Amino acid sequence: MYQIDRNTNRLEPLKLKKFSDLGFREREHLQEWLATNPEVLGEELLIIQKEFDGFNETRERLDLLVLDKHGHLVIIENKLDDSGRDVVWQALKYASYCASLTKSQIIDIYQRFLDKRGCEQNQSARERLVEFFADRDFDELILNPDAEQRIILVAAHFRRGVTSTAHWLMRHNLRLQCIKAVPYAKGDQLFLSLEQILPMREVEDYVIGLAEKKQEEQSNARELAQRHHTRREFWKQFIEIMRESDCRLFDNANAVTQNSLRGGSGLAKVTYQVVLNQDTIRAEFIIGRSERDENKYLFDSLFSKKNKIESRFGDTLVWDRLDSYIGSRVFIEISANGHNKEEWPTLNTWLCQKITSLEEAFSPEIGHCRELLKASDYRAKEPVTILNEVLE
Repeated sequence: MYQIDRNTNRLEPLKLKKFSDLGFREREHLQEWLATNPEVLGEELLIIQKEFDGFNETRERLDLLVLDKHGHLVIIENKLDDSGRDVVWQALKYASYCASLTKSQIIDIYQRFLDKRGCEQNQSARERLVEFFADRDFDELILNPDAEQRIILVAAHFRRGVTSTAHWLMRHNLRLQCIKAVPYAKGDQLFLSLEQILPMREVEDYVIGLAEKKQEEQSNARELAQRHHTRREFWKQFIEIMRESDCRLFDNANAVTQNSLRGGSGLAKVTYQVVLNQDTIRAEFIIGRSERDENKYLFDSLFSKKNKIESRFGDTLVWDRLDSYIGSRVFIEISANGHNKEEWPTLNTWLCQKITSLEEAFSPEIGHCRELLKASDYRAKEPVTILNEVLE
């Protein structure tokens, strides 16, 4: 740390000091400096209590309890020349204690703080909060949102174990900052340097973003694993019901994690399929051969017999040519909560009935489809021409 001498255009070194050498104490000095000027920590903060001890069945006290501009509670723990080895654990403990504080409790804590120090202009905690949050409607203020407590550690030196633990916590989406506070002297003049060392301010948003991304990925992975388990259990029940029926489409099927099961029709890449979605279930006839023209040719041929096929099926079907895709499909679908286990017997019974009827409706046409493909004179023709020939 240097002081600029304008007269000589030189840098004058400042002498690095220890708080203990200067006679400064944690509570009487460092804590008071931060409580009086919280902006030195690099953001707008509102001190709502010092030496807070409002924890049940414990006499422990946290140094400073603070609100940030987003309504999050910030636990500030101060150390002097050395962070010690337990400061992270200590701060985490206080954060856990504060996690349950309600809006009304926070207001009461702040009011006691104002009353104790003698509030200027007799402003209430409520008025001060409205002022701090830029005149927002008090009833709309959200204070201490769940799992959003922050921690700020202040010390002249942080032990390696402390910084390592802090890094790990930040990677797991805990908002934690380490502020290095170092005193300097030049003659009788004293100076205090405050520098955020974790996370580095230049990459703080990036670090926070990575932690949030990781948390989202972990949440998505857990959700996906749960969906996979649900699907496997659903298909297990479906296969059992199918094996007790007269339909043999899924005799060799296994319960899978995918949202669909397929059974063969006797014609390559033309299949029967049942689908489980979160809000729908579906039974369908899939024309999914590798050649687009083949699929559209078969679809148009079958569509020409729509009335006959639906008569055999016993209900109206959705005929989806899917012109923008290679394949085509014919299906029936209903809205359903596929992840509600109580509905599974009803849903599986419906799927069993519909896929059985779908096979009965389309199986008489499979031989004709095979003969159409052998003709192989459809590739150079337009879809309308193909359909007209089929209709003839």
